[in-house]
Amino acid sequence: MKALAARRHHRHAPVVLLLLALLATGALYAVLAPTSADAADSAASANDIEAGDKLFQANCATCHGPTGEGTGSAPSLIGVGAASVDFQVGTGRMPMAISGPQAEAKPVQFNAEQTAQLAAYVASLGAGPGIPVADQVDPSKGDVANGMALFRTNCAMCHNAVGAGGALSEGKYAPSLLETTNTHIYEAMATGPQSMPVFSDANLTSEEKRDVIAYIDAQREPSPGGINLGSLGPVSEGLWVWVVGIGLLIGATVWIGAKSS
Repeated sequence: MKALAARRHHRHAPVVLLLLALLATGALYAVLAPTSADAADSAASANDIEAGDKLFQANCATCHGPTGEGTGSAPSLIGVGAASVDFQVGTGRMPMAISGPQAEAKPVQFNAEQTAQLAAYVASLGAGPGIPVADQVDPSKGDVANGMALFRTNCAMCHNAVGAGGALSEGKYAPSLLETTNTHIYEAMATGPQSMPVFSDANLTSEEKRDVIAYIDAQREPSPGGINLGSLGPVSEGLWVWVVGIGLLIGATVWIGAKSS
């Protein structure tokens, strides 16, 4: 017994216990980790990264540098994640046609497969936001009322109360969201393109982003009140009142004056 107790209190005992714990952890991981499916996914991902690298060198490296480190004319892409590439390339904003206050949406230059390959390559340069899955952008699973509150608190000052867009300073603008896909809306919130701030999960959780998408999706429905005046709020409504309302008052005044004379 004294010999056993001495071994338990030996100065090398903690090291031995740590090694045993590491071996047990490795064994459990080897047993529980998926094998065949993950191996196929890894092979496909490696192929995508290789193909994306070739596309990047041919189309993006001139501005962003051969390893995405950035240059004087374009920012670094290290750490922006796959979501940023999917948004910028998937909306046609990249590659830029000409330099300007901001990159404008235009017809896309790459197909869906090529966009995914570019995204895979840029994601391999450094960890960043990933492309959302279908469940994260499904408006039917979101809370429209909560999305309205979140949108009007965080987004309406630039994008208008219903996502119709609006002007910013120095020639920039917040685009309309009514024609933007739900995936691209989520990616814009996660990556903060152009003048838009980044809404990480610490600012808006994945569920809250889905609520915002649900609210925007609800604005795509036809207006229940008929003509919506472009959904531009008090500007168009004020113009309508001024042109029609004041015009009617002037007409009525002229008519009364003519009758009295």
